[in-house]
Amino acid sequence: MVRILAIETSCDETAAAVVENGRVILSNVIASQVEVHRRFGGVVPEIASRNHLAKVLPIIDEALARSGSGLESLGAIAVTCGPGLAGALIVGVQVAKALAWTRHLPLVGVHHLAGHLHAVALTERPPELPFLGLVVSGGHSSLYAVEAGPSYRLLGRTLDDAAGEAFDKVAKLLGLPYPGGVEIDLLAEGGDPNAISFPRALQNRGTLDFSFSGLKTAVRQHIERTGELRGQALRDLCASFQEAICDVLSSRALDAARSAGLRRLVLCGGVAANRRLRELTARRAAEAGVELFVPPPKLCTDNAAMIATAGWLWLERGDRSRSDLDADPSLALA
Repeated sequence: MVRILAIETSCDETAAAVVENGRVILSNVIASQVEVHRRFGGVVPEIASRNHLAKVLPIIDEALARSGSGLESLGAIAVTCGPGLAGALIVGVQVAKALAWTRHLPLVGVHHLAGHLHAVALTERPPELPFLGLVVSGGHSSLYAVEAGPSYRLLGRTLDDAAGEAFDKVAKLLGLPYPGGVEIDLLAEGGDPNAISFPRALQNRGTLDFSFSGLKTAVRQHIERTGELRGQALRDLCASFQEAICDVLSSRALDAARSAGLRRLVLCGGVAANRRLRELTARRAAEAGVELFVPPPKLCTDNAAMIATAGWLWLERGDRSRSDLDADPSLALA
């Protein structure tokens, strides 16, 4: 039995969790900064870092208390070391290093996307390896073949904006509050997804990459042509924009699964909480004979339990981080 304390501070969530054997969540505590950043329309890195400094130790204490664990009962420390905001990452990494050193515990630096990819291991029915992972969040839209080890092979990625970033930028154009993805999802429920024909970039080009900057431009041009949008017109735009993103994400994921010969698909990351993306991906996966696995919404957004699970898997394969572990904002997953 190995209890891992994990710390996640890659962006604007201060999180800590205690997970047993990579599968059983004993605690998973998250302090959100949404209200802090809402008035700026997005995350301000310096403010995020300062909030992490203020909250990280109380959040760790709360995670330990909720789990019924003391530091003496831990088997390892896991921490997100990249990618993410430099100042935010440094807070978590330095605290994790200090705890590991003082308690003589193994330390493992975890890639943030590996956490998202393995969050599904915390569900009742986790997939076996190998599987195709579609990670969609505010900073990432990527396709990975996750194989035994575990090992990770990048199959496709966004060439510009991430899907979550596109949601937030379009929401800002529409005057919707931050975080924009949630607002667009809610408005889209009452809209017609076929009302406006928005572009799907890179179609018929034999690529597994994504591009969403042109879609954002198309939305801006539509707003400039039609003027202020309200009521049904706003709902239709949100539904049509959301459909364009979900159409590309789900179709490209199934293309990648076929290309890699994989029959299991994991949809993860913050945007995986989007209802239309879940619905469309589930339908297309069923039609293609691909088994779909999606974590519950609370495990899709940034959290430390997913970092603990990935950390446990990495410890199992023999990974240990040295005392000079550093934050890497552009860390690659390999």
